[in-house]
Amino acid sequence: MIVVTGATGNVGRPLVEALTAAGEQVRAVSRNATGFPADLSEPETLKPALDGADAVFLLTSADFLANGNLADVMDVVRGAGVQRVVLLSSQGVGTQRHPSGLEDAVRASGLAWTMLRPGNFASNAFQWAESIRTRRQLEAPYGDVALPAVDPADIAEVAAVVLREPGHAGAIYTLTGPEPISPRQQAAAIGEAIGEPVQFVELSRADARSRMLTYMPEPVVEATLGVLGEPTADEQRVRPDIERVLGRPARPFAEWATRNAPAFK
Repeated sequence: MIVVTGATGNVGRPLVEALTAAGEQVRAVSRNATGFPADLSEPETLKPALDGADAVFLLTSADFLANGNLADVMDVVRGAGVQRVVLLSSQGVGTQRHPSGLEDAVRASGLAWTMLRPGNFASNAFQWAESIRTRRQLEAPYGDVALPAVDPADIAEVAAVVLREPGHAGAIYTLTGPEPISPRQQAAAIGEAIGEPVQFVELSRADARSRMLTYMPEPVVEATLGVLGEPTADEQRVRPDIERVLGRPARPFAEWATRNAPAFK
């Protein structure tokens, strides 16, 4: 039995689908789930979903990063007899832009663990959906700074392999797309996907920060803007871990845009 937290999100949903298609028994957990509702900020609510589970995929929300305690969650997970944990972490932990507290809590649990460290998500482009639908405009800072955006479907497929197959305990996988792509190039790719040009409008850092603060904690906003505006060579580098685990290259942003074109029309 595999428990997937954050099961209704951009990574959790395709992960549940991949595991189910592979014949695994899956319990999909989220704050709004019908079958197994739970909130990691209240670890005791996770107990019913963990009954009989062998492995857990942990995905934490932005508000959990601000207020939650993963050590308490790990106490509940360990107490339920779970053997393996896969944590959706962040590339920022490796580059020291983000704190390592989540990973530290998982390591300290004594369970077999694997860390997935994705970089910039292709699905972050959903933040532009309304302006693209209504005005055919994509508004973002740092228009020509390119990062290798990773498709959440690739993250989910890597997680499915790591959860199902042996040989990944103690591994840290940094997950990126196959090539760096800038916001201006993303606008062009979305325009191609929807069959109409999308104008790129560059935001100032201050305007971008103000918008991001409406849905992200301030430390995360500052770290994110740092990556977007002044990425290190390591943050711009394409990593081979997706291909190593899946045996195929990572999906390009254009493929993600085509698959999600209805959101922008």
